[in-house]
Amino acid sequence: MAPCLRSNPNGVYLAVKLQPRAARNEIASILGSELKIKVTAPPVDAAANQALLRLLVENLGCARGAVQLVQGHKSTHKVVFLEGFDADTVERKLLRAS
Repeated sequence: MAPCLRSNPNGVYLAVKLQPRAARNEIASILGSELKIKVTAPPVDAAANQALLRLLVENLGCARGAVQLVQGHKSTHKVVFLEGFDADTVERKLLRAS
């Protein structure tokens, strides 16, 4: 299991290092114990957070309600809860996207 993932009975916690104002939206690579994700949105009025959640929803192929930002609302270091997923599925889908 990737170091950025932590299993839970109801889903998976994903540790993210978010880079706002990037040239394009992309899932970059594992950086230490976090998955580096780049978004074009600026870190103003939660725009970068919303772009992060949209990018995860698109790559995981799930409903928007299954992806929740639980920590790091005003930081570049974030924790996202992915409800209803197992770590292997998340790892496979996100690594394929990177």
